[in-house]
Amino acid sequence: MKHDIVTLGASAGGVEALQAVVRSIPATIDAAFFVVMHLSAWSRSELPRILSNAGPLPAMHARDDEPIEQGRIYVAPPDYHLVLEDSRTVLWRGPKENRSRPSINVLFRSAAVAYRERVTGVVLSGALDDGSAGLWWIRRYGGAAIVQDPAEAIVPDMPRSALEHVDTARIARLSEIGLLVSRLAAGKEV
Repeated sequence: MKHDIVTLGASAGGVEALQAVVRSIPATIDAAFFVVMHLSAWSRSELPRILSNAGPLPAMHARDDEPIEQGRIYVAPPDYHLVLEDSRTVLWRGPKENRSRPSINVLFRSAAVAYRERVTGVVLSGALDDGSAGLWWIRRYGGAAIVQDPAEAIVPDMPRSALEHVDTARIARLSEIGLLVSRLAAGKEV
């Protein structure tokens, strides 16, 4: 089974982690990437530019009702949840989850329900526990779960929480995550 829907969640310390992951993803990968990074509602996010400069795939803020294309990185804009539905992105200003909008759990849960075993969820550096419940949903629906090694995370709370709640998650260093995601996207074992 190809895991061609890749969801990534990060918070404090996450920009560096996201850059490291996208740097190691090949330009020819047959997968679409979706990123939630905790930002304040009034901030101007430069994350698409940062990620586009870090690796070979183009990154952009997701737009409401946008068709999903492989080989792209869709970033949740500030103050909007990013939801995946029926081959499209949906932006939603629903209630905050885990004190955040966008919330990693919202993205992960929607991906799990829409794409089931095709999803890979990746939890990176961050405070508190956003991403843990969503990663549980991804595993429940047969998707793959990868968690950044808490020992190397700038802020290890989110990776630790994810590992406490999803004991089948694969622990990986940042230098390994791009390769794991690439193998999963190609339908190979990891």
